[in-house]
Amino acid sequence: MTLLAKRCLAALVLTASSQAAFAELPGMQGPQHLGFTVPDRQAAVDFFVDVIGCEAYFTIGPFGPFEDDWMSVNLNVHPEATIPAAHLVRCGDGTNLEIFEYTSPDQRTEQPRNSDIGGHHIAFYVDDMNEAVAYLKENEVKVLGEPHPFTEGPMEGLTWVYFMAPWGMQLELVSVPYGSMGYEKENRGRLWDPRH
Repeated sequence: MTLLAKRCLAALVLTASSQAAFAELPGMQGPQHLGFTVPDRQAAVDFFVDVIGCEAYFTIGPFGPFEDDWMSVNLNVHPEATIPAAHLVRCGDGTNLEIFEYTSPDQRTEQPRNSDIGGHHIAFYVDDMNEAVAYLKENEVKVLGEPHPFTEGPMEGLTWVYFMAPWGMQLELVSVPYGSMGYEKENRGRLWDPRH
């Protein structure tokens, strides 16, 4: 099985499983935010606002230290962990980002790769891939390789490229310059799209 075929199969499985999950959770409307932890919360907020173009809304915290096990019971972290602050930002017509900074005696500081359990990335839709990549490079953001277009399968029509936040978090740009993706030919349902 080719790499493209494997990616297409994974996309189909994800679509099918997400439709099943939607039917199971009463009242679910969609993602409200995506939270992640960074080594320097203000530097991360500045990057998302000044480079990506997100809008900062508000800050919450601090939380802890607590004298009991509140952090482990409620957040599944070390009981002595603290959250100096978390910032909420919004990026265009997408979900909100909750940007945390933690302290913890058992904190791991390496960023997970996509191949690691817990690996993740955030993809930003752009209208013009070449213009967006040039902009990132002008702002000294590391772009991984060149944009890759899908030319067949359910992702046909989508172009993607990964880039790195200054603290090592993987991010992605995606674009569908011709308006639709391959899966739309045979599937009445539609993936969420910030353009609609």
